[in-house]
Amino acid sequence: MWQPANPLYLHPNPLFSFTALYLSHTMSTETPTRNRVNFATPRSFGATMKSHLKETFFPDDPFRQFRNEKSGLKKPLQYFIPIFEWLPNYSLRLFKFDLLSGITIASLAIPQGISYAKLANLPPIIGLYSSFVPPLIYAVFGNSKHLAVGTVAACSLLIANTIGEEVSHKDDPTLYLHLVFTATFFTGIFQTLLGLLRLGILVDFLSHPTITGFMGGTATLICLQQLKGIFGLKHFTTKTDVVSVLHAVFQNRDERKKRPNLFWVSAIAPMVVVIVGCLFAYFAHADKHGIQIVGHLSRGLNPLSIKHLNFDSQYIPVTLKAGLITGLIALAEGVAIGRSFAIMKNEQVDGNKEMIAFGLMNIVGSFTSCYLTTGPFSKTAVNFNAGCRTAMSNVVMAICMMLTLLLLAPLFSYTPLVALSAIIMSAMLGLIDYQEIYHLFKVDKFDFLICMAGFLGVAFISMDHGLMMSIGLALVRTLLYAARPATCKLGKVQDSCVYRDTEQYPGSTSVNGVLALQLGSPVYFANSNYIRERILRWIQEEEDISNAKESVVEHVLLDLSGVTSTDTTGIETLIEISKMLQAKSIKLSIVNPRLCVMEKMIRSHFVDKIGKESIFLCIEDAIEASLFSEKRQV
Repeated sequence: MWQPANPLYLHPNPLFSFTALYLSHTMSTETPTRNRVNFATPRSFGATMKSHLKETFFPDDPFRQFRNEKSGLKKPLQYFIPIFEWLPNYSLRLFKFDLLSGITIASLAIPQGISYAKLANLPPIIGLYSSFVPPLIYAVFGNSKHLAVGTVAACSLLIANTIGEEVSHKDDPTLYLHLVFTATFFTGIFQTLLGLLRLGILVDFLSHPTITGFMGGTATLICLQQLKGIFGLKHFTTKTDVVSVLHAVFQNRDERKKRPNLFWVSAIAPMVVVIVGCLFAYFAHADKHGIQIVGHLSRGLNPLSIKHLNFDSQYIPVTLKAGLITGLIALAEGVAIGRSFAIMKNEQVDGNKEMIAFGLMNIVGSFTSCYLTTGPFSKTAVNFNAGCRTAMSNVVMAICMMLTLLLLAPLFSYTPLVALSAIIMSAMLGLIDYQEIYHLFKVDKFDFLICMAGFLGVAFISMDHGLMMSIGLALVRTLLYAARPATCKLGKVQDSCVYRDTEQYPGSTSVNGVLALQLGSPVYFANSNYIRERILRWIQEEEDISNAKESVVEHVLLDLSGVTSTDTTGIETLIEISKMLQAKSIKLSIVNPRLCVMEKMIRSHFVDKIGKESIFLCIEDAIEASLFSEKRQV
């Protein structure tokens, strides 16, 4: 009669499996057959380093499309300059969609450009300039079909807060403006370098809870700061925390004007607000009745500002700080938004290409009187819902902005500031994502804590402190994961041949005398001591359960399937564990070490110290060998 080669894990009944295994070993004294572990010679340092660098900087393998390509510049040109990929196949049918989308986002860009420039304490015309040149650059180098380029409220306020600490926009508006251009230049350099060096991993340190908390806190601040325009206050604080803003509102309550009739239109589309507000202010001479307006807007295209970049050593620190912080936030927001809308169309967006596109458009923007631009959510959502097909919608928007600057700019000089405040507040209220914050609270309390640290830090201290607090908590959590990795005891799941965590599957069974453990993270200097102590505690717990005076554990199996890497400290820790177990007459076996780990085990002679016969390919082989050795001893 035919018998299974390994009844331990082929038969669903554990009792039958152990009985059949014992009988099979009784009839034979030979070592049980098992899968062979690969002890090949470790790769060279160059090969290992090449593999690590590829996975770190080129996880998407961007150059695979060129491998089978004959000599030519077409593919590389399309890869590095995306417009050459979609423009040759562009058609009138696609242009119809992009034309409508471009006009739609242009109608949103005008009021937002003026509003966010006001938020950054810049002349309103700078906001219009920033919606003309950068979209043209992005259309050439951008990778997303749906992203609409423009200024954003969070970065506008952060620029005003950071540079305003060094130079007042009221006392020296010219120097303040030049420093903003310089900060934008540094932002562009920073973003471009991140893209070229493929260091997008830095953006990943801004976790989703961090972004949610930062945006919510920023939106709260922005809404409160608009009380100045809504109440018509002339004196206001330059600080951005909630306490200072509310104190300024109540301290200057005597300056409050009766709310104009224009206030009710804050719920209407931004462009309608601006048009109605301009007409009302013009015919009613609102500026003579205490309603503040934007003021003079000159007609003409962007003047060159490259000569105004200020690299004075006195101001380099503040412009670098503003450029790096806003650049990182703009990247995180823009790349995330581009990817989110691409997923809806089952498309992919290359984050590194987006970084390069953002960087180039900010570098060129700093040369042409623009300040920081990225991909705002509101404008991108409008662009997507309007049916855009390609980045041509940004070109259409830029052309509309060009016509506005050449012909219509002076008309918007009558825009009431209260209308802009209403536009900003209506846009910012949507950034306070109450549902997402509640979702974080239900799913993960630590993520909720990270989110609230960003929210409250931004609202009550400052924007940069709030951001650093949130990032700091996220890093602490990462360090805790690294220093205290997950370990679990393995048992055989009932009616199966698989071994899983006994805590997750309470009905799983273990083999007497065999303790199978699984490590779930890299083993290195930060967690090696914890892993050693945790393994010894597992053994002690087994002895406490059995109430035996002598050790009931004879074999310890370490499943290293989840250990992706190790270092010399980690290897030394495994050697120490082996010696400590040997002193207790416990045999250590290693299960399924991965390539990188195996190579270091071979180089450090760890394999020679414990023996090749103590390294197994799967947990079933290790348990079978352990039972066989017990039988031999008997």
